[in-house]
Amino acid sequence: MDLGARRVPGHEDEPTVGIFAQRSRRRPNRLGVSRCRLIAVDGLDVHVTGLDAVTGTPVLDIKPWVQEFGPLGDVRQPEWASELMRGYY
Repeated sequence: MDLGARRVPGHEDEPTVGIFAQRSRRRPNRLGVSRCRLIAVDGLDVHVTGLDAVTGTPVLDIKPWVQEFGPLGDVRQPEWASELMRGYY
């Protein structure tokens, strides 16, 4: 498994970035973190919208979003990441 720096596919004009700056499926730890909106709870079924996962992906844990646990201060990210995410949700 190649974990070295590479360019985001389809963005060859952008800088190379390491594996932890990517959302690649080739990460050394395949656990993902995503945010979503809770719609309903029906027994053991949790209904959400906006989850960044493939249907059928196992969910290992659910945590509430608490603003105080979010990033402190301004969040910095490279412009290429903002461009890539524009219109994602």
